[in-house]
Amino acid sequence: MTQAQVAARVGVTRETVRKWENGRTTPLGRRREAYARLLAELARDAADSPVRTKTPPAPEPAPASAPEVPPAPSPAPAPEPDVPAPPLTPAQAFDALYAFCAPALVRQAFLLTGRRELARESVERAFQLAWQCWPEVAVDRDPAGWVRATAYEYALSPWHRFRPRHRHPEAPPADASDRALMDVLLHLPPPHRRTLLLYDGVGLDLPETAAETEASTPAAANRLLRAREAVAARLPELSDPAELTRRLAELAAAERLRAARPPVVRTSSERRARFWTRAAIAFTVALIGTTALTLRTAPRQYEPPVPSGETVQGVPPRVAPGPLSEAERELRSKLREETVSGPQRLVPQGG
Repeated sequence: MTQAQVAARVGVTRETVRKWENGRTTPLGRRREAYARLLAELARDAADSPVRTKTPPAPEPAPASAPEVPPAPSPAPAPEPDVPAPPLTPAQAFDALYAFCAPALVRQAFLLTGRRELARESVERAFQLAWQCWPEVAVDRDPAGWVRATAYEYALSPWHRFRPRHRHPEAPPADASDRALMDVLLHLPPPHRRTLLLYDGVGLDLPETAAETEASTPAAANRLLRAREAVAARLPELSDPAELTRRLAELAAAERLRAARPPVVRTSSERRARFWTRAAIAFTVALIGTTALTLRTAPRQYEPPVPSGETVQGVPPRVAPGPLSEAERELRSKLREETVSGPQRLVPQGG
């Protein structure tokens, strides 16, 4: 049965059945009971249906002169065993995910940024990170959503404005209507632009859009309404959401944007991982060497610092002789002169 047939039997929409099968949501209440009854009914029908085999053709009648010989029973063909398909290698699974998601992600990133080179770089960087974290991405419920969120985060990073390449604007779309729509999108705040693209461009519902933008459902709804109002104010012909969705698809498909080959992305990811691993090892070695040098040259015991000088009150003045005053120098000269003409006993004797 198709998803539409299952949805009609259970009484839900096809999108709800798709989410149940992808594991995004779980049926609850009466829908869960109806879905379980349908699956049980399908299982019983598959078990009760007989195996259809081809009826062997009737043997040709033998000639009249020949004796009748009973036909030999043909051996029943042995049932072919169900040979499970070999599991995909991590590289094959990554290449399949890349081939499925990369072309559309490049176009979406172009609608987010208006820059072709940045769109390709964002998608390649997201898949490089996905290859480095492949054990985590491979078991994720929605690997495409994981890569899409990473590409959007990189594309909308505010640090790109400091890059020299970002200072030179790229050529706008050739069509005038496409240029007008792109100009409106680029004037929206990044959260509003991302919400509008996820809801009207990618086709996610409101809870999924809120979860991917890390916002509450009311906040995502408010952003979507404000973004639609801004687009309708500049381009009234796009006030209809269906028309806006169609124009977004046309604008994304008008640009010839190609992503790199999967082996190139995997090789770049491995090269980047090796570079950062070696850089981390070199930094760790330098840190260990600096620590060892510090421990080697540091003092072995504590040396208290020398305190700064302070003024002490109540100390008696110094008694040591200081410089002679003018009167003292005159007295010394007079004594030296009078000693020579004085009594003989006062004259000093030269040694």
